[in-house]
Amino acid sequence: MRLKAVWELTRLDHGFMLALAILIGAVISDKSFYDQYIKLIFAFLTALFLEASTFSLNDYLDLEIDRKNRRADRPLVRGDLKPRTALLIFLLLFPMGIVSSLLVNFSCFLIAMFTGIFAILYDFKIKKIKYIGNFYIAYTTAIPFIFGSISVSSHIPYAVLVLAVIASIASLGREMMKDIIDIKGDKIGGVKSVPMYIGERKTCILISTLYMLAVLLSFLPFLFFENTTYYFNYTYLIPILVTDSIFVYLSVKHIIEEKPPFERFRRLSLLGMILGLVAFLLGSILKL
Repeated sequence: MRLKAVWELTRLDHGFMLALAILIGAVISDKSFYDQYIKLIFAFLTALFLEASTFSLNDYLDLEIDRKNRRADRPLVRGDLKPRTALLIFLLLFPMGIVSSLLVNFSCFLIAMFTGIFAILYDFKIKKIKYIGNFYIAYTTAIPFIFGSISVSSHIPYAVLVLAVIASIASLGREMMKDIIDIKGDKIGGVKSVPMYIGERKTCILISTLYMLAVLLSFLPFLFFENTTYYFNYTYLIPILVTDSIFVYLSVKHIIEEKPPFERFRRLSLLGMILGLVAFLLGSILKL
């Protein structure tokens, strides 16, 4: 039970997704990336340590708000872990993440330092202004692809940039769904979010627009990136069409449903994002 609680506290499933994003950025940027496997290992460790430490700090600082929101998915709320355990995990893993980034290269160290400081500021202050915090989450979804790219290469291909933008847009939509779910607790905690400013209905329209924009951008590598493996590559197109169908479905549902099931839609959007990662990974190594 204790190990499960630590997993939930540190959101290690997110950490492995970050590692996958780093791998995809590296594969796209340098097909012989495996020659630099030591750098990639430390890049993975950087993401895992920083992600785990800052999520732990987040739950430590958010304990009272999470209790008001009845977040039974939070181990500190359930009492499975003590608050000081979360703080100790942050104090141990955050420096390890920064040191790991320095063992990759100096550019990765700078990104890790900026992202880590940004994450701490988010935990302490920025998350209380959710429309700013949403962009922070979008940034943390996009930056692993950039991080993976520069861990093995001195330049960032257009395909990596497009993937980073798509990921950030999809993540922004998911965060706005969470804002709608958390409105009641956020009001009690004095937190400002997009739905509080423009209303739930307009927020749903905005989410739908973001998802459709991500769908449109996903066709760029297939149609226009002639010097990449994605150009008219059906190994990329087929899984990306599955991904796009999920986001088109979500876009339509956000418009036509009066009370969308946001929890279910968030899980479905996460599935779509994972399939999108698979599409970019397959497209970078196979061509049909």
